[in-house]
Amino acid sequence: MNTQTQKAAAFRALHQRDGAFIIPNPWDAGTARLLTALGFEALATTSLGLANTLGRADGTGAVSRAEVLANCAEIAGATRLPVSADLENCYAHEPRAAAEMIRLAAEAGVVGGSIEDATGDAQQPIYEFDLAVERVHAAAEMARSLPFPFTLTARAENFLHGRRDLDDTIRRLQAFEKAGADVLYAPGLRDLATIGRVASSVTKPLNIVMSAADPALTADQLAKAGVKRISVGGALNRLALASFLKAAHEMKEQGGFTWVRDTIPAKELNRLFGAS
Repeated sequence: MNTQTQKAAAFRALHQRDGAFIIPNPWDAGTARLLTALGFEALATTSLGLANTLGRADGTGAVSRAEVLANCAEIAGATRLPVSADLENCYAHEPRAAAEMIRLAAEAGVVGGSIEDATGDAQQPIYEFDLAVERVHAAAEMARSLPFPFTLTARAENFLHGRRDLDDTIRRLQAFEKAGADVLYAPGLRDLATIGRVASSVTKPLNIVMSAADPALTADQLAKAGVKRISVGGALNRLALASFLKAAHEMKEQGGFTWVRDTIPAKELNRLFGAS
């Protein structure tokens, strides 16, 4: 896959075939190349991973729009695979202004991206229903205006903001589907029964993020429950940083270096980067 149109078509095809596929989340060119070398079929960016890479706490406003777009370009340019972007709330409240982020992300090289109904305001964390739907509709119109089939994901963020209202979450996802979203996503769902209920309530492909779901679930179980796409959000980045901190603690507190035994050989890294 060389052209953006070819990548876009391949990404659409993944959502149309039987079963579920895993779309892991790199945070820079290096992790994108490693995941490519391992044989994954598509990648997605992570806002948490990017914020941590820049030395910042994750959260709305932690990373600028320009930095997000630069990260999209870096990752898309590092792999032959289709890349979908975590665009948060698209850096605008007004629908047409938010939709502009879809165009900019496409220009950066990705073939898909998300718009969410989180406001970034702790006092009112979720957009009012009608405005949330209008935003998705505007983003869908922008996606359809592009010269390739951009895959738009619409996210209902209730569960990440303490609003554990499944009925409202489903209502939002159904409205986002009617507004033109290609993929639906409700981060924060944990158990298989709840995931299955959401999947059966919509007809478009459903994305589940395993950073919030029960980690004992398998891709096969999720597929049987109706899930099409499985992401991991910032979990790989948090795993990498956990290993980093464990080693740092050993050095600082014990003067020890046993963690070196768990490192990947430089020769293997060179092989993987070369293979990608």
